[in-house]
Amino acid sequence: MMARRIMHIDLDAFFVSVEQVENSELKGKPVVVGGRPDRRGVVAAASYEARAFGLHAGMPLVTAGRLCPQAIFIEGSFPRYRRASQEFMAVLADFSPYLEPMGLDEAYLDVTGFGSIYGSIHLMALAIKKRVKDELGLCASIGIAGGKIVAKVASDLSKPDGLIEVASGSERAFFAPLPVAKLPGIGRKTERVLKGLGINTIGKLASVPPGTLRGYFGVFGEVLHRYANGVDERRVEPFPAGAKSISRETTFAEDTGNKSQLKATLRYLSERVGSHLRRQDREARCVTLKL
Repeated sequence: MMARRIMHIDLDAFFVSVEQVENSELKGKPVVVGGRPDRRGVVAAASYEARAFGLHAGMPLVTAGRLCPQAIFIEGSFPRYRRASQEFMAVLADFSPYLEPMGLDEAYLDVTGFGSIYGSIHLMALAIKKRVKDELGLCASIGIAGGKIVAKVASDLSKPDGLIEVASGSERAFFAPLPVAKLPGIGRKTERVLKGLGINTIGKLASVPPGTLRGYFGVFGEVLHRYANGVDERRVEPFPAGAKSISRETTFAEDTGNKSQLKATLRYLSERVGSHLRRQDREARCVTLKL
């Protein structure tokens, strides 16, 4: 059987990058999308130049303004971001019909067997990056692996504008030295518990018996064990068969009761869910908010 090859493609600093395409004078400067620093709200996105000052998505705008007063603060335009996202997904769909969008700026592609068309999967990824850059003016980071979880981490580590391919059979070795917080699904609370058990790296987590992890985390403990070992058999699906819900979530760096921050974050997550629904030509009947 042919080894599976999955790509995770993620646009770098998406909102900011779209603004920089629209206005080239913003390139190379600390830019924040989200609004003015003298208003209540949070940072929706920050350029890498702004991140150098400690700015990040979800940070209160007033804090961002204090840390980087020279930053250029702009309101942003969700309609513009939606259009750019649609163009991005259209480019990806030209390379493989097995496309699973994960929001406005990232997606999975199943490219199993496509290497013979492009010379190799690596060359295929380079071709994707080139088209995204040439046609949209945006930089994409790509991770390639045998499953979603490893491909996702690889793309995260390759940022900005990078490409990391993890060979089949080397997933566990790739994960081993990374801190447990790098594994998708591990939030601050789970990280604290793991560190309290002396588990600081994904490699250490992979060596813990699944039964032990289940004792601490329930069924999720078994999932953690599989993922830590680089095992992820989830398929790439444009819209999972029989799926009855779509969700997006985020974890704050620290607990907050700031209403403006919560409202801005809710709007951002709602936009991501709505974008997914529109792309699939679907409607929702019920909205659930989980805190």
